[in-house]
Amino acid sequence: MSLPISVVICVYTEDRWADILAAVASVYGQSHPAHEVLLVVDHHPALLARLRTHFARGGGGMPAAASSTPLHVMANSGPRGLSAGRNTGIGAATGEVIAFLDDDAVAERDWLRHFAEGYADPAVMAVGGRTEPVWASGRRPLWFPAEFDWVVGCTYRGLPPGKVRVRNVLGGNASFRRAAFDLVGGFAHGIGRDGDRRPLGGEETELCIRIGHTLPEAVLLIDDRSVIHHRVPAARQRFGYFRGRAYAEGLSKALVARNVGARDGLATERRYTTRVLPAGVLRGVRDALLRRPGGAGRAGAIVAGVACAVGGYVWGSARTRWRRRRHPVLPKGVDATGEGAPA
Repeated sequence: MSLPISVVICVYTEDRWADILAAVASVYGQSHPAHEVLLVVDHHPALLARLRTHFARGGGGMPAAASSTPLHVMANSGPRGLSAGRNTGIGAATGEVIAFLDDDAVAERDWLRHFAEGYADPAVMAVGGRTEPVWASGRRPLWFPAEFDWVVGCTYRGLPPGKVRVRNVLGGNASFRRAAFDLVGGFAHGIGRDGDRRPLGGEETELCIRIGHTLPEAVLLIDDRSVIHHRVPAARQRFGYFRGRAYAEGLSKALVARNVGARDGLATERRYTTRVLPAGVLRGVRDALLRRPGGAGRAGAIVAGVACAVGGYVWGSARTRWRRRRHPVLPKGVDATGEGAPA
């Protein structure tokens, strides 16, 4: 019997209308058919109504598979933000596995098939995939280092290739066994993205570490055959965004470390900063000496990115300590960030 996989796509802006439709169409084109598709709209009534109307009319251009795979359009039932949106999808999903796809990405035909293969081992609690950037300009900016592709939500240089065991999967291209959510709960609020605020991340890292704490025997995998293509708009190809996103990641890591401890929360990052990034700087310097375009820019961007991330982490850690001293007992329903407590 085919493994039932529910696919959750969280959306928040009409500016991505064409991207949303492309993402949904890519799910309906899978070689391993989805059990259902859940579109979760983040506090945007106009977008919610537009999507419901569009798909009620047949969704113009939807493949025939749509008739056998239900699509549900629903409002985020929690506070604004990606974590609550995903939790809404988890609560409504009926599949044995729940997969997540970014609203500005399209999945290759065998995306779900490779996910499903990973769950043949009952110890596997999560399977992630590879996310390739689709640059709005047509090509990668010469100064943009592949080691920092996580800035634009994509797989970065330094992740091991193939089908490998990892500490955490990357949230925009990931799947989890439903049993994992039943045991540890959903994504934590106050860590992930909110469309109107600084672009934090790390909610999937925190969740994966909680799974590991609760189920020490759990296996989490990345299978780089499960590929999606993620659009990178022009605004995210600028150094200002790069710098701000790196700083926000430092803030996020401080929140993750607060929730699960610095040893687990930063284990992968230590290898990344001590091995992957120095190699990237040396590669950029070498390219500069060989007069290859962008070498100096890439080396400089790595150094700047590290500095911004460290600055964000230091500030986030200090702010958390200060709030704990000021409010040793937090009000019910509020966490140390001032946001709603994790579900």
